[in-house]
Amino acid sequence: MLRSSFTNLFLLSGLLALVGAGCAGSKSDAETAGQGQAVASTDSVPEVVPDSVMQRIYETVKTPHKYGLILTPPADDKKLDCPSVFREGDRWYMTYIVYDGRGYETWLAESPDLLQWTTTGKIMSFTDTTDWDTNQKAAYIALEDYEWGGNYQWQQYDGKYWMSYFGGSSRGYEQGLLSIGIAYSEQDPTQPHEWQRLEKPVLKATDEDARWWENNTIYKSSVIWDKEERLGYPFLMYYNAKGDSLNPKRGKERIGMAVSNDMRTWERYHPEPILDHFTGITGDPVIQKIGDVFVMFYFGAFWKDRPKEAFNRFACSYDLEHWTDWQGEDLIHSSEPYDDLFAHKSFVVKHDGVVYHFYCAVNKADQRGIAVATSKDLGESTVHFAQR
Repeated sequence: MLRSSFTNLFLLSGLLALVGAGCAGSKSDAETAGQGQAVASTDSVPEVVPDSVMQRIYETVKTPHKYGLILTPPADDKKLDCPSVFREGDRWYMTYIVYDGRGYETWLAESPDLLQWTTTGKIMSFTDTTDWDTNQKAAYIALEDYEWGGNYQWQQYDGKYWMSYFGGSSRGYEQGLLSIGIAYSEQDPTQPHEWQRLEKPVLKATDEDARWWENNTIYKSSVIWDKEERLGYPFLMYYNAKGDSLNPKRGKERIGMAVSNDMRTWERYHPEPILDHFTGITGDPVIQKIGDVFVMFYFGAFWKDRPKEAFNRFACSYDLEHWTDWQGEDLIHSSEPYDDLFAHKSFVVKHDGVVYHFYCAVNKADQRGIAVATSKDLGESTVHFAQR
């Protein structure tokens, strides 16, 4: 059972959002989706994002046109997952993870236009050692500029680029104890090279202070640099984990928070998750900022009313701590032969007036690749899964 007052406050906030908290006049420019109604006064920040603002955020980020697959496995025994996109100069780059039966590695691709992609190499590989992460290294960009329609540059801190990743020593698909590690590099992140890693994980399900909802294993993390330090820390990590106070192995996945002053030492921020649907998976959070609204893109899967589906959704916040969940249509769900099993795990950017929603597409043959949907019709991809 959920016990804390924080959870009660979170549930109350969600209820208020459902019945509608306030009503703003319409604006013609969707780029002002988060503006005009964000802050009730200069002394406080609302904990609930009104329905009218949530609707405008949806209209701003929705991508009804599926372009199709952009990256597929080079061999039938591999599966691609979890895209993270950044920009350097006039080119775009994507980190993504590859599963090959042994575990996860992290790869890099580049593109001139966000539609045509070429893989350039690995950046985090298996290691034949006794390290805690020898067979699993699933990494994600940290400290990227998160302004909507901005430069999407990978920012440096302390002279280094940073990634968070989940690692583990067990072989197989997300097997064994998975924990969050931190990797860094002083080299150009657009060039494939092996990243250095902190010696030990920074968050584990077996930590003494692990919460009831994360005491089985920890999955994807996303780290932003809040230079205004709204919560008293510059670095905020959002991550999903599985656990249960009574039966950790049967727990659901929920999203929680950790904070840091230096990217190396992390502490948990709340005893309760910040986003929880009490069923299936709520995971893979990625943050963008639209006006003065923070948008958390995430995926849901196997919810009580949708037990066989995986789909992309979003939540919004003014303070990075209290989140209002969108109650309307999915941003992405299964609709095409290449994603007819699952369509999930978001990374969303806006460039030159077009929104690009990258996601993991899985078909009923269990082939897994990276696809994109867009806000404008840009045609159709010529990339396809290999025929079976």
